[in-house]
Amino acid sequence: MAKTVGEAKIARDRNVTLGLTLGKYAPLHRGHQLVIERAIAENDHTIVVIYDAPEVTPVPLETRAGWIRTLYPSVEVILAEDGPTVVGKTPEITALHDAYLRQLLTGRDITHFYSSEFYGHHVSQALGAIDCRVDANRKQIPISGTAIRKDPYRFRGYLANIVYRDLVSKIVFLGAPSTGKTTIARELAKRLETQWVPEFGREYWESHHVARRLTLEQLAEIAVGHREREDEIIADANRYLFVDTDATTTYQFSLEYHHEAHPTVAELAGTCRERYRLCFVCDTDIPYDDTWDRSGEVHRKVFQAKIESDLIRRNIQFIKLSGSLECRVSRVIENLKLLDS
Repeated sequence: MAKTVGEAKIARDRNVTLGLTLGKYAPLHRGHQLVIERAIAENDHTIVVIYDAPEVTPVPLETRAGWIRTLYPSVEVILAEDGPTVVGKTPEITALHDAYLRQLLTGRDITHFYSSEFYGHHVSQALGAIDCRVDANRKQIPISGTAIRKDPYRFRGYLANIVYRDLVSKIVFLGAPSTGKTTIARELAKRLETQWVPEFGREYWESHHVARRLTLEQLAEIAVGHREREDEIIADANRYLFVDTDATTTYQFSLEYHHEAHPTVAELAGTCRERYRLCFVCDTDIPYDDTWDRSGEVHRKVFQAKIESDLIRRNIQFIKLSGSLECRVSRVIENLKLLDS
């Protein structure tokens, strides 16, 4: 990285180096990470300014900031919640951005500004910092946020796992036993060429139950195991991940068996409202499959009512799916289109 004599003197005269980089990180990709990592390696402290960008991405600002905080704990993340959204190279636009940054960073002595963009020149001048360009020609990391937004699945290799999983919409199917959750989750994954998550609890129950019962601790293992399975499978999901059952159902089974729930189950159930983009409840209007491991059709209706009541109590919005498999699939697809519109 070439420096003028004046720039080198600036760096020598300061006791510590303070690097800065900025962006929308919509989403954070390997190119952004290259810039951040260079700033970290070359400075005593690094600041990342992240702008809100509702016009570009539905991923909330706090979520995007969380990616950076998780991947780079030493970095100071500053949210530019009210930052200018207009972009361009005109003197008026560059002056607007420069003034905003000077105000946002008042009292911070930025020594090095890192970027891969044209604005590196005017921002570094405005802040009195050294202009540090990283992979400006995109030779090391040949990708852009625009390309990723158009097809995250195709370019998922440029994304950290914690980033990619937030770009996939998790769609959960709930309902009492024998209401068609597995069937519809599997069918939708097939039609939309993506992945689905089978109910971990059923597999666990078949291997561990004693007299058709599980302990509180075992139910906690189910809740954790199911989440882990979701986080593993989502890495290969395309736009949507269809999930058969969640921790709220495990919570209901725990109440059914023990009249209480393990703290882990209660905690995971409490996060379901934010975890899934859409929640569907499969109705009891299909024939009951009376297998040995189930408790009967009457109990199915009772348990169904408990599931729906619990969702209402948790303020989790849900959509009821009734009728044939084709009717149910059509209704889900209609709601997915609304979700993406």
